[in-house]
Amino acid sequence: MKTMPMPVVLAGLVIMMVFSGCATAPQKLTEKRKLSDDVQVAVAKFKAKDPSIEKFFQYSAGYAVLPKVFKAAFIGGGAYGKGEVFDKTGKRIGYCDISQGTLGFSVGGEFFREIIFFERTHDFTMFQQQEFTLSAQATAVAIKAGAAAKTDYRNGIAVFLMTDAGLMVDASVGGQQFGFEPLE
Repeated sequence: MKTMPMPVVLAGLVIMMVFSGCATAPQKLTEKRKLSDDVQVAVAKFKAKDPSIEKFFQYSAGYAVLPKVFKAAFIGGGAYGKGEVFDKTGKRIGYCDISQGTLGFSVGGEFFREIIFFERTHDFTMFQQQEFTLSAQATAVAIKAGAAAKTDYRNGIAVFLMTDAGLMVDASVGGQQFGFEPLE
C-alpha cells in the first residue's frame, strides 16, 4: 500500500482549514458592492469573448458567476473564490463560494473566472442545497469565440472558464465544492 508523503497531507489540511474559515457571503456592504461589480465585469468579458454564451444566460434554470478564483499549487493545491448566484430571470438570489483541492503534479498559481449554468430546476436546487460538487470528470470549457455554440449541458451543467492571469503547470485530479447563501 502506497502512503502519501507527510508534506502533501499537511499542505492539504492547511488549505482546507484556511478555506473553511471563509464566509460564503461578503460581510461588509463595500465588499458586496465590489463583488457585484466584479461579477458584472466577468459576465461582460465572457459575452465579449464569445457572444454565443448568451443562449446559456437565456435558457438556463439558473447560474453562478465566480469572477475571481485563485488557484495555487505545489504538488497538492487548492483554489478559492466567491461569487453571486442568479435565477433564470437574471435576478440575484444569493452568494456562493468555491473550494477546490487537487493532488498530482501541479506547480504555480493563477486567477480565473468561472460560470456554471444549470440546465434544469432540479440541478439548480441541488446547488442551492449545497449538495453539489464537480468531480475530476467534469469538463469545463475554456471560453473563446464560438466555444459556447459548440457546447451543451453535461449531466445538467455547463461550466465555462476564463483564465485571467498567472502561470500553472497542472496534471492533477481533484474536485470543486460549492457553498450557497441566499440573500437575506
